[in-house]
Amino acid sequence: MIFIGERINAGFQDIKEAIQNKDPEPIKKWARIQTDARATYLDVNLGTASNKPEDLCWMIETVQEEVDTPISIDNNRPNMLTEAMKVCKKPPLVNSTTAVEEKMNSLFPIVAEHNASIIGLVMDESGSPATADRRVENAAKLFEKAIENGLSPDQLFIDPIIMPLNCMQEQCQEILNAVSQFKLFSEPPVHIVCGLSNISSGAKYKKLINRTFMAMLITQGLDAAILDVTDTEMVDTILTAELIMNKTIYADGYVEAFRKS
Repeated sequence: MIFIGERINAGFQDIKEAIQNKDPEPIKKWARIQTDARATYLDVNLGTASNKPEDLCWMIETVQEEVDTPISIDNNRPNMLTEAMKVCKKPPLVNSTTAVEEKMNSLFPIVAEHNASIIGLVMDESGSPATADRRVENAAKLFEKAIENGLSPDQLFIDPIIMPLNCMQEQCQEILNAVSQFKLFSEPPVHIVCGLSNISSGAKYKKLINRTFMAMLITQGLDAAILDVTDTEMVDTILTAELIMNKTIYADGYVEAFRKS
């Protein structure tokens, strides 16, 4: 599983204050905690704290002073992205584009120029799709544009758009049906990623719903997630689901082995 650590985000008060005060310590702290928890990428999100490219670059540089974990740049403004790419020491993951032609044409060339990867949301001009077929159609547009710009399937992460269970329950099966088809685009296949917490938005048993749906998504091919990597119950669920799907070799101490490696 590709773990994308979500915590360096201005939506959290400590990170917002760190940006405003140019205090590197909270950012470095969460960079270290998430790296130690085995994050594959660290999502860096400036949010509404600033719209200055130099602030996004400062965040990325601060993370890289502490750890060498690759960055997920959570920004899709071309001017911001262009500057942020320059300070990344390793090829980053860009979060994200949609299947809108104008958006793809502005972002894919930047991603290709820097040998980066990108998350593609299966949204189009009409918004989030309601059916599996529409999700697959938009995913195909993203795939075609990636290949057209010289990216490999391994550099594309497709997000099926998770909907809240408590008000759009019928969407869960549509999402699972769509995810099962994304892997058929190519060999090797594209990555499949999700912002999992949307499924439990407004629900009572958030963690239980999140863990259960994550396991179901893994059975359909999901191999990446933006999540709290310090949530050990979620991580253990992912490890177990991948074990059951024969993606890892069984050992009695598989959880402990993951923690120690």
